[in-house]
Amino acid sequence: RLRLHDGKLIKDRRFHLRTYPNCFVAKELTDWLIDHKEAPDRETGIRLMQKLMDHYIIHHVCDEHSDYKDAKLLYRFRKDDGTFPLSKDVKVFMRGQSLYEKLVSVEESILKVREENSVKYQRTFLGCEMVDWLVQEGEVENRQEAVELGQALLEHGIIQHVSNRHHFFDSDILYQFWINFRRRRRLTELLNENSSRALSESPDSPFCLRKLNPEPGNTSFLSVQTNKEIKIVSAVRRSSITSLSGNSNPYFSTAPALVFPPVAECNPKSVLKRPVTNEELLSPGAPYVKKTLTIVGDAVGWGFVVRGGRPCHIQAVDPGGPAAAAGMKVCQFVFSVNGVCVLHLDYQTISSLIMTGPRTLVMEVMEAIE
Repeated sequence: RLRLHDGKLIKDRRFHLRTYPNCFVAKELTDWLIDHKEAPDRETGIRLMQKLMDHYIIHHVCDEHSDYKDAKLLYRFRKDDGTFPLSKDVKVFMRGQSLYEKLVSVEESILKVREENSVKYQRTFLGCEMVDWLVQEGEVENRQEAVELGQALLEHGIIQHVSNRHHFFDSDILYQFWINFRRRRRLTELLNENSSRALSESPDSPFCLRKLNPEPGNTSFLSVQTNKEIKIVSAVRRSSITSLSGNSNPYFSTAPALVFPPVAECNPKSVLKRPVTNEELLSPGAPYVKKTLTIVGDAVGWGFVVRGGRPCHIQAVDPGGPAAAAGMKVCQFVFSVNGVCVLHLDYQTISSLIMTGPRTLVMEVMEAIE
């Protein structure tokens, strides 16, 4: 975005007797991506920009197009018109980035390479050192606020205990920044989120889902089993917490919600007995009833899995989660999310819509009449 401003691709433009501030022409931007080697061809450039649209980074100036079209149409970064969704997750991510930049730019930084149990770790600091620094720099008013900030950064996957055994404490426990904000990234990384290889080989990339002892078929949703072991499955979750079975400190987090939700490495078999089309769902006399569910997310999320597309369906519901308490059931079809009809969207877009929305989620679902 900043490079486009510098290159004057983003500017005020006039169309049909109306001036649209801070916008760009889609076709010109696609040319720019290729010229600056951010995309090898137009098709890849279009996919990249569609990715940004799907995750509410850019949009058509009049919101008349939900797709990114390689044409003389005007689009805008939501950051430039104040419509970028600043959820709690995004705010924590931005705070973490700000603190990281401040720490690496000062002399005698508390961030150092340290060794523990014969293993070297990058960008590390002691919990008490971080608390001291936050108070001294005026980032917080007291040590308690510093601890709360550290815990929020850990829960959102920005920092971690070096061996994933502790939450954040004001003590001499060793932590590290999980994300290297200074690593140069290319837009094309956004298209690699489905790659299991990319997940395993990019531990300091914010596009990567952190996994603890991953098993085949696991993805990002958390489902609590009867033996209290928490396994990763696939997900619409705000900040996720995973634990090792038997571990007394179950504080392991996925990447922040600003990060694009990872897709299943091995999608589970659909719970639907047969595919259902939108036409069949909405036809007069169809054996379906519409229900409105109000789900208030807890500290972990809403507790359900969306799968499929056009229409999407509920693949799984955490029996102890908010969604189950609100009446959500497996095999229901998702009609709308917070007043927006989503019958034409895929599950990734719906998941993103939910995660960037308010904590209180209002969903309309269609359930088969038994």
